[in-house]
Amino acid sequence: MKFFSPEMKMSDLVEINYRLLTVLSRLGMHAGFGEKTVAQVCKESGIDAEAFILICNIYSYQGYMPTEEALKAGDPLSVLRYLQTSHSFYIDDGFSTLERLMDKLVAPCAESQQRVILDFLEGYRREVEKHFEYEETVFFPYVESVAAGSDAGDYSASTFEENHSNIEEKLSDLKNIVMKYLPAECNPKLANDVLFALFSLSEDLERHTNLENHVLVPMVNRLEVKKEDR
Repeated sequence: MKFFSPEMKMSDLVEINYRLLTVLSRLGMHAGFGEKTVAQVCKESGIDAEAFILICNIYSYQGYMPTEEALKAGDPLSVLRYLQTSHSFYIDDGFSTLERLMDKLVAPCAESQQRVILDFLEGYRREVEKHFEYEETVFFPYVESVAAGSDAGDYSASTFEENHSNIEEKLSDLKNIVMKYLPAECNPKLANDVLFALFSLSEDLERHTNLENHVLVPMVNRLEVKKEDR
């Protein structure tokens, strides 16, 4: 395990974990780094480098828990920016790709079989959109308010944490349907493509949830304590 640092070259970071290219693209960072360090690329993109490192560690290492020092050094608004752009990615890209693949996969099935699978996926998408809507209209504005030193009333990060569900869990049911109960007439290559998309989306959503629970919420908790001490 090699944790990242702002002083390392951005190209070296990608070499360690190429899947972080997805993280970079959500923050408006693209290939062509040259010899620039992580700190330099982050500065050009308007992202706090310490917050970026926290995001990369969450997305690279299963079970990663940031230190108090790392949380104190990172900017919560940069973490918030990443989470907001991730929401757009999941809805506009992740789900759209999955739905397109699923439509092709179940096309040879009986209409009743198609409806079971497609309705399940559509219902899950609506559930995720509702989850994101709450975050974007309630919790994220609260984070911005606390970061600005404003009084946000009775709401708190602990309120969000108590009601925060793991939205990726329901994808397990869909993975099981495809792996165990898919009709024989379905194209096996398409089935593999769908499973790959499902596993990728599930893993990404898990990291997204961990970033909220283990990075953003503790950062906001610290801001709340500072506000109370003033």
